[in-house]
Amino acid sequence: MNTVLLDGFDISSDGVSRAAHMLSRGAVVAIPTETVYGLAANAFDADAVRRIFAAKGRPQDNPLIVHISSIDELYPLVTEVPETAKKLADAFWPGPLTMVLGKSDLLPDEISAGLDTVAIRMPSHPVAREIIRLSGCPLAAPSANISGRPSPTTAEHVVNDMMGKIDGIVMSDNSSVGVESTVILLADGQKRLLRPGGITLEMLESVIGEVDVDRAVLSSEVTEKVSSPGMKYKHYSPSTNIVLINADSDRYCKFIADKVDCAAICFAEDAAMLSCPKIVYGTSADQYTLAHGIFDALRRVDTLGVSCGYVHAPDRSGVGLAVYNRLLRAAGFEVIDL
Repeated sequence: MNTVLLDGFDISSDGVSRAAHMLSRGAVVAIPTETVYGLAANAFDADAVRRIFAAKGRPQDNPLIVHISSIDELYPLVTEVPETAKKLADAFWPGPLTMVLGKSDLLPDEISAGLDTVAIRMPSHPVAREIIRLSGCPLAAPSANISGRPSPTTAEHVVNDMMGKIDGIVMSDNSSVGVESTVILLADGQKRLLRPGGITLEMLESVIGEVDVDRAVLSSEVTEKVSSPGMKYKHYSPSTNIVLINADSDRYCKFIADKVDCAAICFAEDAAMLSCPKIVYGTSADQYTLAHGIFDALRRVDTLGVSCGYVHAPDRSGVGLAVYNRLLRAAGFEVIDL
């Protein structure tokens, strides 16, 4: 397949209107968002949605997120918009928050893996919203990577994974958040965090009160059919074996000191104490730098020629919970507590 590269550095770019036109006609096109790059298709077009699964090699029972450009587009897609959803939309849309609500019959079952719920968000990235608006349809858009691999936060990542597999790639800036959106289940009166992201648990609770945290956030034990991406399968994994290390900087660096054929995926504070190959993915003093840097670090470790990458785990509060959640899955839940 010939994959067209489109200019998407500005909402007025010709590539933006061209991408929207392609999507309206059933194409699959990678687009930038503030979280990670998304692999988009017309959410009303079941054939186009199936092409997303094929391009990614994604399991069919892993639901997709539908992206909209304005709040008015939400109501026809769902059976009900509860008060909790209205409050969260007022507080955090457009932005990296996905809400799981009852699905209307307008959307094909392929979107939700046969569930009666659908995950919907309104991205804050202006190019993403303009593409949705110009296409005239909501867009289903999981991350634009090969299923199970680290998510793409740059256009180059998408080119590496998707060239020749999809119709187009919108080339734009690096994703600003760096991890996928927060997902909260609000259907049937529930308030349950399914996947942490840039909108933290603490931020959600400041608007709608106490929120339950699904056990899948920090555990591999998922017995029921999942209603959000990122819950069931091993995700975000490079070819290099990844091990997550819970420790302070001193213990982390001492642990790695006698290891061979390994690399450190570490905080900036650790770097001076490490003599092995290392990739700094942010600073523990600013968890948003860790979120912004983790997927690029997981891709870069494969270029070092080592068999194992030891990742210094972040604190599990705030956005650190989102980074920790992604690292658990990248490591296949292999964790060492020091």
